[in-house]
Amino acid sequence: MIDLQDRNICPTLDEIAESIRNPLFREFCSEIKETYSVKEKIEFSSCSWEPGWNLKFKKSGKTLCTIYPREDFFTVLLVVGKKEKEAVEAILPECTAELREIYDQTKEGNGQRWLMVDLEDPGELYQDVLRVIEIRRYS
Repeated sequence: MIDLQDRNICPTLDEIAESIRNPLFREFCSEIKETYSVKEKIEFSSCSWEPGWNLKFKKSGKTLCTIYPREDFFTVLLVVGKKEKEAVEAILPECTAELREIYDQTKEGNGQRWLMVDLEDPGELYQDVLRVIEIRRYS
């Protein structure tokens, strides 16, 4: 298995999927790629907060989301900026308690909230993440 912390070896999407060992990862990536006609960009992050290989999905220069691989699940980073804030806050009452809690506990800085959402099953939280990405895409 590939070492996702080794900056010298860029993993493929398949290698990342193998290391996550959760079919939801492939499903999520496929959904983003098909819905927004984008390709993933695999990048190495050397930031102290979240070092290692990650995937970004960008559309028209804007990052829709960033995915951080984990064992058996993955974390999706959703940036809610000034343009998205009103629309995201409008749908929050309809979202899962888990997403509302993540939103409420994430401090706003420079007009943005960086929501880190762990996904391991295709339930309601998964659908909430897709809704926030949709807002981000069209804001």
